[in-house]
Amino acid sequence: MKYLKKLTAFCIVSLIWYGATAQVDIEYQKPPKEILELIDAPAVPSASFDAKNENIVLLHRNQFKSIAELSEPELRLAGLRINPVTNIGSRTRYYTNISLMKVGEPEEIKVNNVPASGRLANFAWSPDQSKMAFTNTVDEGVELWILDINEATCKKLTGANLNANIGSAFEWFEDNTKLLVKMLPADKKPLIDKSTAIPTGPKVSVSDGQKAQNRTYQDLLKDKADEFNFKQLAQSTLYTVDLEGNMSEWKETAMYTGMSFSPNGEYILITTLGEPFSYIVTYSRFPSKTTIYDKSGKLVKVIRDVPLEEVRPKGFMSTTKEIRSLRWRADKPATICYVKALDEGDPAVEVDFRDEVFTLDAPFEGEPKSILKTQQRFGRIIWGNDAVAIATDEWWNTRNEKTYLFNPGDASVEPVVLFDRNTNDRYNDPGSFVTTKNELGTYTLEMDKNTLYLTGRGYSPEGMRPFFDAFDLKTKKTERLWRADGETTLENIIRAIDADKGVLLTRVETSTQYPNYYIRNIKKRIAPQPLTFFKNPYQSIADIHKEIINYKREDGLDLSGTLYLPAGYDMDKKEKLPMIMWAYPREYKDKLTAGQVTSSPHTFTYPSYGSIIFWVTRGYAILDDAAFPIVGEGDKEPNDSFREQLVANAKAAIDAVDELGYIDRDRVAVGGHSYGAFMTANLLSHSDLFAAGIARSGAYNRTLTPFGFQSEERTYWEAPEVYYTMSPFMHADKMKTPLLLIHGMADNNSGTYPMQSERYFNALKGLGAPVRLVMLPKESHGYSARESIIHMLWEQDQWLEKYVKNKK
Repeated sequence: MKYLKKLTAFCIVSLIWYGATAQVDIEYQKPPKEILELIDAPAVPSASFDAKNENIVLLHRNQFKSIAELSEPELRLAGLRINPVTNIGSRTRYYTNISLMKVGEPEEIKVNNVPASGRLANFAWSPDQSKMAFTNTVDEGVELWILDINEATCKKLTGANLNANIGSAFEWFEDNTKLLVKMLPADKKPLIDKSTAIPTGPKVSVSDGQKAQNRTYQDLLKDKADEFNFKQLAQSTLYTVDLEGNMSEWKETAMYTGMSFSPNGEYILITTLGEPFSYIVTYSRFPSKTTIYDKSGKLVKVIRDVPLEEVRPKGFMSTTKEIRSLRWRADKPATICYVKALDEGDPAVEVDFRDEVFTLDAPFEGEPKSILKTQQRFGRIIWGNDAVAIATDEWWNTRNEKTYLFNPGDASVEPVVLFDRNTNDRYNDPGSFVTTKNELGTYTLEMDKNTLYLTGRGYSPEGMRPFFDAFDLKTKKTERLWRADGETTLENIIRAIDADKGVLLTRVETSTQYPNYYIRNIKKRIAPQPLTFFKNPYQSIADIHKEIINYKREDGLDLSGTLYLPAGYDMDKKEKLPMIMWAYPREYKDKLTAGQVTSSPHTFTYPSYGSIIFWVTRGYAILDDAAFPIVGEGDKEPNDSFREQLVANAKAAIDAVDELGYIDRDRVAVGGHSYGAFMTANLLSHSDLFAAGIARSGAYNRTLTPFGFQSEERTYWEAPEVYYTMSPFMHADKMKTPLLLIHGMADNNSGTYPMQSERYFNALKGLGAPVRLVMLPKESHGYSARESIIHMLWEQDQWLEKYVKNKK
């Protein structure tokens, strides 16, 4: 085939060109003042409410890490990134300070004895919500601390010897007086330094003939040294620690990954890893054992013991043959629930039911009880009581989700399908059932006799209008109790404080008003009561113009995007501005849902580090989140016409803004991150719509992800022409438009190896295309160091000024 011959030729050329790059020595640069002041605006604290809505814990942080933090030691093992000195995830985002507020009072309450130079994480309320536990990372490790809400003071409970490398480092006991904590073993061995270790033999991989069609994972184990280091870093000894810091060993050393107390606190579900390890899958597929212990540490029952799982059937709906989704039943004191595939985990097997759900009551003897079979792959259960529970299942290929009302106490009662919907259909989304904290301290269905409640985002052609509904269990009908007006604000429901009385916790925002929390009573005609009083830290863009524009693709498909114009822009004079379009393609199986509006003009304008909104301050029009649906109806898959639809989406967007009279269509840039970068490279290769492009952390050669990518289930060998046609690398000879490539040198996202940008750059350079490659040291798929981010913004600004605003 012609495209296979071209593929071979490009691979050869790529090898020749690799390394033939012209390097530029450069230090971290800063963007213009108007961008820098936005990036350095103080971060508003995160707010955590107690269940009674009386106290708010405010968690303060810096906007970004430093490059020095990213340069701390890091080991990349089995899908984890670990700081081997401190024994916590090397990419953990930390908070720096804690304060308190009383609900409805604007004054912050200072918390005493907060760790100096704090690197705070892993916050967890105590069961009675009088305290909050958290970790503090210091130079030599991780400490356990406690915040007393009533006393507004912090206290250190342990030294710097917690193991926070895998899963939660601690769990509260139900009595609120102690915690179960993962500590580093006393006999932990020194790690192997691979830079100096002498190999004892080669690395050998073997296939026994079974198909192992795994996606392109990164950070996998590579050799025996990695195996040794992973085991040392994964092992913990479990201790109980009381509120005075007294410690007692609870369970011997093992590779603990999960800990979960039963609702009544009498039992705990513990998951440990075993061996052998794997070099082709992450630790989540390693051998594991899940065991039930009582709260004193006595063995009760081994509930699950599974081997290494390197091989699974192909498809997004494939799953393990072993039992999975082990959870405590939220409405019972101590009942375990789990799921078993009825199709061997293989979506290609034709069966009447895909999954079966079982429960087993304490003391966990006898046979488990079957309570439900699902037609599609099991999703989740929201528990109510012995007669009422809600379950969901789903099937990716048809984008279908079903919601069932079933009787967990009597499996002979036929489940009732309440909702049968297309998951892409946002306009007809019935919402999520409301839950409330029960007497066991777990969350179950909010029930008022025969009434349940639903909340949803309320997507509609006129924008987002969140809603609160009542659902009648007898008639199976809903009644709308409240809907946000959506005319001047966006008001999202955070939770129902008292559903029966119509009391809701909401979050209200506008494009210029920072989101704040309110109590709204839908049964009383009174203004919502403010609970927080955060100010807008981005006043310099408070006066920019923002609107949702709607337009059509040439085939009639409805599209939309968020348009920004500079502050003071004369809407009558309509100066022709340069424009930047930022987008991310999404796949759909039908045109009707592909054209739905899922944004609001009242969403607060938040210029996050990756945002393109900064350039509205530099005199550009911005079309952000431009709709880029890729539709494949019936037997057609979306990617069968990927390139054609990309170009059609882009042309429709430019035409729409051009018709409004705002832009010079010869000075339009396009950009995106990850799959948006892949989109950008394709658009520049197969259209002449753009003056320049920005592609960040993308993948450009799909033959390097041969077992699927994004929403593509087919392998390269099943659809080679699709892989070839969609790969910008294969069409590098067509690229003449200036392209800025940016990539984190430590990208760990599946498929977007840094090599993707390096090889694509080499191909473009060899063919004479105007291209610049910026590799950001230490950065992953998303960027986090301030130095990296401000330099990225500088690079983008320089590129846009040269090739777009001042295009020759």
